[in-house]
Amino acid sequence: MQVVETNIKDCYELVPRVFEDQRGYFFESFNQKRFAELTGLMVNFVQDNQSFSSKGVLRGLHYQKGESAQAKLVRVLQGKVLDVAVDIRKDSPTYGNVFKTILSAENHRQLFVPRGCAHGFVTLSETATFFYKCDNYYDPKAEAGIIYNDPNLNIDWEINESELIISEKDQVLPRFKDLILN
Repeated sequence: MQVVETNIKDCYELVPRVFEDQRGYFFESFNQKRFAELTGLMVNFVQDNQSFSSKGVLRGLHYQKGESAQAKLVRVLQGKVLDVAVDIRKDSPTYGNVFKTILSAENHRQLFVPRGCAHGFVTLSETATFFYKCDNYYDPKAEAGIIYNDPNLNIDWEINESELIISEKDQVLPRFKDLILN
């Protein structure tokens, strides 16, 4: 596994070593010991989640506040997405930075999103199956987010806005400058 630093502190792209032959492929998707050696971070994943989305579905930008904050390791099992992380840690040297990457079933890349970052993705393929490991349990009372089209973040979602499919809840999230973090 190769770990690539991003422009957000402690946010990493993971690129696995893929072994392919006539039967298909094999790769190690996560190794806690190796991850800790390469990043200096120790994570203990306690919950796995999976979603299925059609083209144009935008989920995000989400995070959990306070004691319920979550680090996530995300990847695409089928299809292709544009994945986005935003550093919302006010004491971070990369506060306000946005990182974008393409995750797909073909490139097998993963993104480690540390606690204190908002996260979202948009489906670029006809459908996508998105998988993520979390280091803390979901708490609906701690749920929070940032509006996807925040003018200060200026995220290019690489899909025409008229084609986006966004939940009602995600359409009324606050702007980045209005965040109140607990």
